[in-house]
Amino acid sequence: MMGPGWYLRRLSRMGPAEVLGRARHAVVQRQWRSTLPEPPDWPSHPRFTAALPDGVLGKVSGEAVEQLLVTADELMAGRAEYFGVVRDDMVAPDWFLDPKTGRRAPDDDYAFDVPYRSEDAVGDIKQIWEPSRHQHLTVLAAAYALTGADAYAERAAEHLRSWWAANPPLQGPHWVSGIELGIRLLSWVWTRRLLDGWAGVVELFDENPDFQLQLWHHQNWLATLRSHGSSANNHVIAEDAGLLASACAFGWFPESPRWRTEAMRSLDVQLGRNTFASGLNAELASEYHGLVLELGLAAAVEADVAGTPVPESTWDTLLRMTDALASIVDNRLRPPRQGDADDGFGLIVDGEETDRWASLLATGDALFGRLGWWPPVPGDDVRTPLLAALVLRTPRATGVVRPDRRPAQLRDAGMTILRSGRVWARCDGGPHGFLSIAAHAHADALSVEVRHDGVDILADPGTFCYHGEPQWRSYFRSTLGHNTLELGGRDQSVSGGPFLWTRHAVTKVLTVHTPDEGASRWSAAHDGYAPTAHRRTVELDGSELKIVDEVLRGAGTDFRLAFHFGPDVRVVLDGHRARLSWQRDGERRTASLVLPESVTWTAHRGEQDPPLGWYSPGFGRREPATTLVGAGTAASDETLTTLLGFES
Repeated sequence: MMGPGWYLRRLSRMGPAEVLGRARHAVVQRQWRSTLPEPPDWPSHPRFTAALPDGVLGKVSGEAVEQLLVTADELMAGRAEYFGVVRDDMVAPDWFLDPKTGRRAPDDDYAFDVPYRSEDAVGDIKQIWEPSRHQHLTVLAAAYALTGADAYAERAAEHLRSWWAANPPLQGPHWVSGIELGIRLLSWVWTRRLLDGWAGVVELFDENPDFQLQLWHHQNWLATLRSHGSSANNHVIAEDAGLLASACAFGWFPESPRWRTEAMRSLDVQLGRNTFASGLNAELASEYHGLVLELGLAAAVEADVAGTPVPESTWDTLLRMTDALASIVDNRLRPPRQGDADDGFGLIVDGEETDRWASLLATGDALFGRLGWWPPVPGDDVRTPLLAALVLRTPRATGVVRPDRRPAQLRDAGMTILRSGRVWARCDGGPHGFLSIAAHAHADALSVEVRHDGVDILADPGTFCYHGEPQWRSYFRSTLGHNTLELGGRDQSVSGGPFLWTRHAVTKVLTVHTPDEGASRWSAAHDGYAPTAHRRTVELDGSELKIVDEVLRGAGTDFRLAFHFGPDVRVVLDGHRARLSWQRDGERRTASLVLPESVTWTAHRGEQDPPLGWYSPGFGRREPATTLVGAGTAASDETLTTLLGFES
């Protein structure tokens, strides 16, 4: 649990309006403890009318169906993996069990009394929450829709009835966080849609008072306790998306028109606030760009189906986000690994092997049209033809001037992508993070991320965890945990907790030169160690990347320069030189790294106390990888030059 100091630091990042809003939420939560909010009379003979158009399922490719059924059949066998932990109880899951620690969260406590941040009390809350997003049910429902096999539908129905029975309104950990309720509602909408041909679907949803009770309380929760202020990040997008989609698809209550209107208005505003003009997500966390785009597209489509007017500004933001994604991916369609990542999806109707980013770009192509500079995108996913079929009658995004060439610099986000052949390099010169707490930011100013043909060479190590393991949380978001320079043994920005930064380093991009031919160059500096400054210049010329680090006004300051390598890269350090090798498509590829001679270099791999030499391929997972650390003491104006040359 968080101590008094954290609460004071958190309070210091709020404005008066947010403090007042949180006080109002506290009053509501106190009222709900003693008296549950009272639903209206149940609707008579409600019907779901937002079914898929005839013939659309036949447009899904055979490959996409095959990949979906592999995942669905694993679920039918009772197996699913969440954050690196394999569950084998998914035939009849315990909705409160954390399989990682073996702990079970309390299932009968008032929701807002559950100490969900305490792993000792409830286990890893992410392990408990994730299955209850019910995104495995949309997979089962999609398998039913595409095969007609009743077993998939029956299993989904069993899980829904089990969950509704085990989670009465405002009881237990699944009623604590609005993002969970929002995503769960979106899953219910699509589960109902995909089960539309099943004989038991009306009894399960439309005429089921248990579902109606859950639906109303989910919607009322989100309409009453919407995130705001310094927490109005991806959470509020999920809340608005879930409320909007469900109030459109299940518009059965007297409040439904008001909920639709308010959620649509809020979603439009919050999408705009959470997105730079360049189209990149303002949290500067690449996976959250994907999450917000998925949520926004699904919600806007749902509103369109229901005849709820979607503002042009909503479609415009989603278009800009799609073009931004197309602009930053590497040649294998992988986006950067910037900032936090927790494997969060907005809507899942595909198999695990379907490429998320290719699917998003395929959906963008279907809805908005691809530009000539977009990378080639395979169309083998389930989601794209389904979403596209639902919105064919509505023109979208008329107010955006789209770029006529691939942007190398997203200026407002501070992201620059240098490219040369198969070499891709991301340079970070942007804001520390979003809003006053920068919840999902890392202390990574001036970091670089380099790939060769999609393989991580100089890698961003990732995220690994949020709650329960503070030493690892601190490492993966630290300055030393990124390809940049640490001064004085401390981070560039000051952390006040696992999702809180109390001082943000300010970065200024000095130079960007990205011609169609010849060398590309980027230069930036930050004030995180003021009055000492760190300035970095990166130049990519053909197959050679040069990094020049300057420490200004830092005489006598100890520093550490870190280079983190992807897990597939073998690194052999010899003095101030390193030989790199890896495999790609069965071929051995190599590179050389020439490091600053004035620095003492050491290699680290899989060290735990303190952590160093790790790579997190996904949330909850980590594996050893090589990190080179150069330690030294700065002269009055220290210059450090690193050369990375790709040979094959």
